[in-house]
Formats: sequence, structure tokens, C-alpha cells
Amino acid sequence: MEKVPRSVFTKEFKEEAVKMAIESGLSQPEVCRRLSLANSTLARWVRQARKGGISTPASKRTPVTEEEMELARLRREIAELKMERDILKKASAYFARESLKSTR
Repeated sequence: MEKVPRSVFTKEFKEEAVKMAIESGLSQPEVCRRLSLANSTLARWVRQARKGGISTPASKRTPVTEEEMELARLRREIAELKMERDILKKASAYFARESLKSTR
């Protein structure tokens, strides 16, 4: 079975996610759903941003595009689907063996 890789987010992505959660008027769960993030992850980023932990100088910031957010979401979805596929392969092999045993 393939392990789901740990997500690594750029500082810019984190800042844009926090900005969406704080300034856009969307709820944190809605932002998490749109970006395919865990609620606890976004909540931690928001806490860090309020303490001044995530921010960088404005001149170095480049906004995360919609395409980059979509790409990140799709990569996470692909990893989940591969894991589900592997589980289903193993389950079908198990049940195929069981059905062969019961026909003897």
C-alpha cells in the first residue's frame, strides 16, 4: 500500500489561505473545503499569523494562483485515490480467495 505523502505548503500558499480565512468573510471550514486542508492545519496557520509567525515582507510575497491551489488539491486527491485503489485491490483479492475456498 502506498503511503500518502506529507503535504508541504509554501509560505505563500499558507499566507493566501490565512488571508482567505480572515479577510474574505468565508468560514474556516469553507476555506478548508475549498483548499482541501484539514481544519486543524488552517487554524494553526491563523494562530501563527495573528502572532506574526507566518508573515513575510510584502515585496517578497507572490500570490498563489487559483491554478496552484487547484494543482495542490488535485495532487492530494490523486494520492488518496491511489491509496483507496490499493485497498480495493487487496480486498478483492482476499474475497476472491475466500470464494474459491467456499466452492471446494
